Amino acid sequence: MSAVVLVEGGSDRLALEELAARRGRDLPAEGVAVVAMNGITNVGRYLGEYGKGAARIAGLYDAGAEAHLRRRLQRAGFGPASSRADMEALGFFACVADLEDELIRAVGASAVERIMEAEGDLRSFRIMQRQPAQRGRRLEDQIHSFIACGATRKHRYARLLAGAVDLACVPRPLDGVLRAV
Repeated sequence: MSAVVLVEGGSDRLALEELAARRGRDLPAEGVAVVAMNGITNVGRYLGEYGKGAARIAGLYDAGAEAHLRRRLQRAGFGPASSRADMEALGFFACVADLEDELIRAVGASAVERIMEAEGDLRSFRIMQRQPAQRGRRLEDQIHSFIACGATRKHRYARLLAGAVDLACVPRPLDGVLRAV
């Protein structure tokens, strides 16, 4: 294995693999493993497991978890990571809110609604939009809530949205981590 990309969950893995394939990359054939950690709190274990080998290590994380990841990288001997630029130099890239937020912004809300329609989910989405907790929220936030409820939907839309992103406009963190490995 030449490189390991640590991601928080399965949807992150699916999206990254989809984008890599669309760019003509076969990550397994290149010796790149994308590892879903089942949450950022497990990063210490994975840094310990993969960080001591000869493999290049990189990752995606949600910006809200930056302080936790920074501490874990330092404890694992990756050196100081006092800024986001330091984190990126180590191969770790922050998603503003999370991966779904990055993809929704990159694809655009109206295009995501068209994907929902093609998937047969638009009616369910419209019902969810009428719920009191959703009224008055931005469309992008409503879409995020809809996609995020349930692992099956989250995984399906991670792949679908990654498949819909204009390759000239890949979200910076996804582009960065793919370039790092």
